[in-house]
Amino acid sequence: MKTALVIGSTGLIGSQLLNLLLDSNDYLKVITFVKRDTGIKHKKLTQHLIDFDKPETYKHLVIGDDFFCTIGTTIKKAGNKEAFRKVDFEYPRQFATIALYNKANQYLIVSSLGADANSGNFYLKTKGEIQNFLKDCNFKSAVVVQPSLLLGNRAEFRFGERLGAFFMQTFSFVFQGNLKKYKAIEAKTVAKALLKIAQTNNIGFKIYESDVTQEIGK
Repeated sequence: MKTALVIGSTGLIGSQLLNLLLDSNDYLKVITFVKRDTGIKHKKLTQHLIDFDKPETYKHLVIGDDFFCTIGTTIKKAGNKEAFRKVDFEYPRQFATIALYNKANQYLIVSSLGADANSGNFYLKTKGEIQNFLKDCNFKSAVVVQPSLLLGNRAEFRFGERLGAFFMQTFSFVFQGNLKKYKAIEAKTVAKALLKIAQTNNIGFKIYESDVTQEIGK
């Protein structure tokens, strides 16, 4: 029986993943790192309230087998590019470094379709940079899932995302063949895929694009 570690457990994918982990027979313990008390109670759950900018205060708590990183934001929500990069690059990098030092076997992260460190798009560039960092780490298994537009009920309203989701759902028949990977995907499907992939005992670094993630998580 394993211990799961999670950051981003209050987000769209992370909240779905947390429920799956708590129900899973593969994990005896689930440890989350959060800024505020979520109020969630479960016999398998240990919740650590931390200051993400002070890793020295919690690095001894990052002890487990599989680390799930579902943390993420947008530039608009973060306020500026620097704040966005802190959430989508610095925190994942920071926890990966600690988890690796503490001998976690596996690190799984939610990225984005089109992530590329050489992209001219700051969002995709940042996502690509954290992928490259993980590729160079020495985890037994490092997994990246790259979902397309996410479907699900967010705590905050995102007009552009809602509009895109409406378009994709209305014209879903268009996304066939080479376009299949661009089809919108349910957050719960991504969460299910993460859980399933974590049990496959992959070796090395692997990326799952959105269409493959869809098949695994359905």
